[in-house]
Amino acid sequence: MSAQMRAVVLDEQGPPDVLKTRLCPVPTPGIGEVLIQVRACALNHLDIWCRSSLPGVKLPLILGCDVSGIVSELGAGVRHVKVGDRVVADPGLSCGTCRECLGGLENICRHYHILGAGRNGGYAEYVSVPAVNCFPAPSGLTFHQAAAIPLVFVTAWHMLVTRCQIKLGETVLVVGGGSGVGSAAIQIAKLHQSRVIATVGSEEKAGLAKELGADEVILHGEQSIADEVRKLTDKRGADVIFEHVGPAVFEDCLSVLATNGRLVTCGATTGAKVEVDIPRLFMKHQTIYGSIMGTRAEMAHWLPLFSRGLLKPVLDNVFPLDQAAAAHELLESRKQFGKVVLDPTV
Repeated sequence: MSAQMRAVVLDEQGPPDVLKTRLCPVPTPGIGEVLIQVRACALNHLDIWCRSSLPGVKLPLILGCDVSGIVSELGAGVRHVKVGDRVVADPGLSCGTCRECLGGLENICRHYHILGAGRNGGYAEYVSVPAVNCFPAPSGLTFHQAAAIPLVFVTAWHMLVTRCQIKLGETVLVVGGGSGVGSAAIQIAKLHQSRVIATVGSEEKAGLAKELGADEVILHGEQSIADEVRKLTDKRGADVIFEHVGPAVFEDCLSVLATNGRLVTCGATTGAKVEVDIPRLFMKHQTIYGSIMGTRAEMAHWLPLFSRGLLKPVLDNVFPLDQAAAAHELLESRKQFGKVVLDPTV
């Protein structure tokens, strides 16, 4: 009989209470893979979409993109990782052989998928991942903190640095600064010496956003994002707009995008369709970027910045594995600031 582990399994889509904890076989790492004893797994909105309604999700599925833990077993051919290593996993999975992958652009591989969505993830005591996706956990961080890093910083770095190529002294508007990806974006923009305007949902979150480096904060439930950005920039607008919400803010954001400005988006939590004023777009020499995740080369560049204290994980709350439904409810309420994490060891 194979070894068993506790895991939260999604057998059907629906509300948070469809998440059930049960015993499952411990996965066996394949060629080029490692088995990780999961010490923490952070939640993302992708988990909510997979659980609730995302089409094409293959069930049953163990959710969980963001894993930190200890390598417990090696598959054949693994050399650069050893048993006992403290690691974090890059959640992006690709074929490794196509033109895009060979060019270091694995996030746009035709076969790209994400841990916990395209294959079983980290809501479990063990998970297997490709060894190439394992990075040393930054020194000085707990497993909870390390799990709060991968997906949001992979995404935010690619959006701001690779896609938008933010420059010294530019004004960056971060929409949803209290989210995991938003809190990452604030820090990355400040690291590049930008002026940061963040939108948040409460006074408490405003204070936390400023602690991360936001220069000004807009309460999007009480203030007009467009009006406030015009005031704060003397009507010039923002050079870079970091957006992941969709129709609820998209047109307002475009209305305050500066000449030669860049808007980058990675999400559509409020819907899929927006209107674009095409003449304004070309007359003002503006660019709209779509962005999906990031690359391992980028992660190798920015991950050491955590050990140096130049970036920091933003952790809101930790739940035992068996309370995955409650963790989903908190994330859906949007009351958290930063990341919500599951701990399978308690």
